[in-house]
Amino acid sequence: MEIRSFLAFELPIEIKNMISAVSENARKTSLDVRWVNAANIHLTIVFMGSVPEEHIGSIGNSVRDVCQGYGPFNIMAKGLGLFGSRRNPRVLWIGLGGDIDRMSYFRNDLQKGLKPFGIKEEKRRFSPHLTLGRFRKGAKTGAHVDDLLSKYQDLKSPECKLNQLVLFKSDLKPGGAVYTRLGAWPLNG
Repeated sequence: MEIRSFLAFELPIEIKNMISAVSENARKTSLDVRWVNAANIHLTIVFMGSVPEEHIGSIGNSVRDVCQGYGPFNIMAKGLGLFGSRRNPRVLWIGLGGDIDRMSYFRNDLQKGLKPFGIKEEKRRFSPHLTLGRFRKGAKTGAHVDDLLSKYQDLKSPECKLNQLVLFKSDLKPGGAVYTRLGAWPLNG
C-alpha cells in the first residue's frame, strides 16, 4: 500500500495564533481562494508523495540520522506574500525568517537520504513559507490582495524554536486533507 506523506515541523503556538488571526481576517475579503484550515498549517520541509508503506521504517531511520546532525532551528513568521503574479495569483502565504539558510542545508541532507527510496529531489531553491490558501483558477485579485499585503507587510512573530521533525501521512478527504503523525525525531545535533 502507498502512503502519501511529507516531513514537516509543527508550529509553535505563538506562530499558530498569528496564522489564525491573519487567516480569519483574509477570509473576510472576497478573494477567490480555497483556504487551508489554520489548525492544519505546518512548515513542510520535504513532500515525499506516495511512498510504499514498507519503506516507512527505513525512511524513518534515514531521517533520524540527519536530525542527529542538526540542532533546533530558530524561526519567526514574517510578512505576507503571493506566489504567481497579481494577475495570475496561485498561493497566499506567510513568510519565515530566522535559521533559513541552515534549514536549507537540512532539507538537502534529508533529500540525499531519501533518494534511495525513489523520492524525487526538489530542485527549486528552498523558500520556506506557510500556505494560507490557494487561489482558484482564473481568480482575480483586485484591490483586496493589495490591501491585505500592505496591511501585513510588517507582520512579525516572536522568534520560536523548532525542536522536532515530524513524518505525516496525508489522507485527502472531501472536507480537506487529514494529517496523521507517523513518527517524530528530535533535533539534537
